Amino acid sequence: MSHSDLADSAFLRAARGEPVQHTPVWFMRQAGRSLPEYLKVREGVTMLDSCMQPDLVTEITLQPVRRYGVDAAIFFSDIVLPLKAIGVDLDIVAGVGPVVANPVRTLADVEAIPDLTPEHVPYITQAVQQLVGELGGTPLIGFAGAPFTVASYLVEGGPSKEHAKTKALMFGAPEVWDALMRKIAGISAAYLHVQVAAGASAVQLFDSWAGAVTRADYERSVLPYSTSVLGAIGETGVPRIHFGVGTGEILDLMGQAGAEVVGVDWRVPLAEGVRRVGGRCVQGNLDPTLVFAPTEVMLERADQVLEAGKAAPGHIFNLGHGVIPSTDPDQLARLTDHVHQVSAR
Repeated sequence: MSHSDLADSAFLRAARGEPVQHTPVWFMRQAGRSLPEYLKVREGVTMLDSCMQPDLVTEITLQPVRRYGVDAAIFFSDIVLPLKAIGVDLDIVAGVGPVVANPVRTLADVEAIPDLTPEHVPYITQAVQQLVGELGGTPLIGFAGAPFTVASYLVEGGPSKEHAKTKALMFGAPEVWDALMRKIAGISAAYLHVQVAAGASAVQLFDSWAGAVTRADYERSVLPYSTSVLGAIGETGVPRIHFGVGTGEILDLMGQAGAEVVGVDWRVPLAEGVRRVGGRCVQGNLDPTLVFAPTEVMLERADQVLEAGKAAPGHIFNLGHGVIPSTDPDQLARLTDHVHQVSAR
């Protein structure tokens, strides 16, 4: 496929708010544990190692595109991979998540973190180039963790439900917080730039934990740094998607951060999400647990999402969070086909 076919893809057209032949579909975490072919290639390979092997990244990223015929591929990586690449002592522990050996507490801790350059991640450049060659007319979405979410891993030392240490730093040491958030914003922007330079045609900034802060704290201590990442990558001209979980109270602010597309999680009715993000394209937002309901129930709910999405300048169909690992892939295949069929115009 030529470059023009790619630019004309339903996904990129929807992201730009242009008319589409059908509503595009992709799924957050479409590559991964729900796929038997993924489990097979990952056997005996740690998560971070798998992200550093271009052939493996290529294969894993392509698997759901082959299986479902989704309208976009999402680059297979991990939110903490750029930190590992620049030498932060961390590991992804099975059943736990990313664990950081020396959590960040002081200005000196922040200053010890290097900036990311393309030389740190040659395997990312290679994997993206390989993927773009294989994907043809299917766009590749690059991705990075947003500053708040990445900061929470660095400060907590691992996953957290309360984010108490993260917030304590934000409230109690604003100068350390500012330095840390600027540092991560630079790393995230550089990481996205590497992916776009290698051929990714859109990017998604995941602020998975942004819903953990109040609206006022988000506006003061989180939003400026996400805005800086989105602004830096905006220079490339590729569409940008901004997504977080539990973000109903801050959706309008997330829209103001500058992305063309705002992801709406499943807790917010999509019609309300469309209203809150104010004139932007939306992505989402079927409850990921609906794949466990009878197929007709899942499809009926998908129709409601599609109907609500018509009110936005553009709608990219997705789940309202990532694919749950125990999901039956056949249900996602039925869902993809259904969305394509009923939205065809």
